[in-house]
Amino acid sequence: MALESTGSFSFAAAALRLLLALVAGGVIGYGRSKRDRAAGFRTYMLISLGAAMASLLTLYEYQMLQGPWQEALIQVGEKFDAARLVSQVVAGIGFLGAGIIIKSTHQQVKGLTTATGLFATVCLGIAAGMGFYAVVVASICVVTLVLNVMSPLEAAYKRHLRNITLSVEFNSVEDIDLISRAIEAEQAKIYDIDVERTEVHNGRLPSAVFILQLSRENHSHSGMLTTLAELPCVNSVQELIA
Repeated sequence: MALESTGSFSFAAAALRLLLALVAGGVIGYGRSKRDRAAGFRTYMLISLGAAMASLLTLYEYQMLQGPWQEALIQVGEKFDAARLVSQVVAGIGFLGAGIIIKSTHQQVKGLTTATGLFATVCLGIAAGMGFYAVVVASICVVTLVLNVMSPLEAAYKRHLRNITLSVEFNSVEDIDLISRAIEAEQAKIYDIDVERTEVHNGRLPSAVFILQLSRENHSHSGMLTTLAELPCVNSVQELIA
């Protein structure tokens, strides 16, 4: 077996690369699993491992095409691209990522970060399978930092922006005018109002999404939430953070 007897393609080297890919996927997946995301610990591990296996198979195929299979290849007269397996893995993760991205309530799109995290994990697995250890180790640190550490910082940053998106549930559609006046009284500018439910349906009250820009003098997100929550016609209000 060429994979067992040829230099860098020894069984130990292949096992090390697969193990590194498994660890890389596990490190990234652990943080996502703690956040209860659609793709969890095992999903990331298997995706990274599968990508590493595709890389090893690509290297093995290339080696065989340059050796034992070369004569047969010449006789057949066909050309083979040894890298096509890896390219198909990268393309295939797009279908998996598309299945994770969903449009939830309040016109929000969720799953983009998970989908891009899966793509990064596939690339990590490919790098591990190719034996590019330095890139794998560095990328694990960077990807983990972006997915786990930057998330609360991003949320805190968005809360300090003047732009704010609110979901408000109220008693009647006529209350939209009262809510709008309360917002304008706080010197905020209303960009858009998207009414989601105009009448009581299955016990659910009317609601709307307000896209605002707070004033420079009064740009407290919590202050705007408190102002609307105190209105008698408002049953609930929450800030939507993408």
